[in-house]
Amino acid sequence: MKLSSQIKPISYLKAHTAEIVRNLGKQREPLVITQKGEAKVVMQDIESYERTQETLALLKILALGTRQIEEGKVQPAKDVIKRLRERREAR
Repeated sequence: MKLSSQIKPISYLKAHTAEIVRNLGKQREPLVITQKGEAKVVMQDIESYERTQETLALLKILALGTRQIEEGKVQPAKDVIKRLRERREAR
């Protein structure tokens, strides 16, 4: 993805909103909007946004798991399975 071709000033957004929305849905690439020469916002289609949010959620889960491993807050799977089976049998 090359962001340099996806940078537009806010005046372009104001004048071409419908076209931009259509293109975002087709191209699946984010659009950077500038104001007074500085990047201010990033626009993207909803499907790309949802995928990004799902990816971030998975990365957070992985980071949490890694941290728990580093802190020694894990147990061998065989021990957990054994304990669960014992609980089920006790019922």
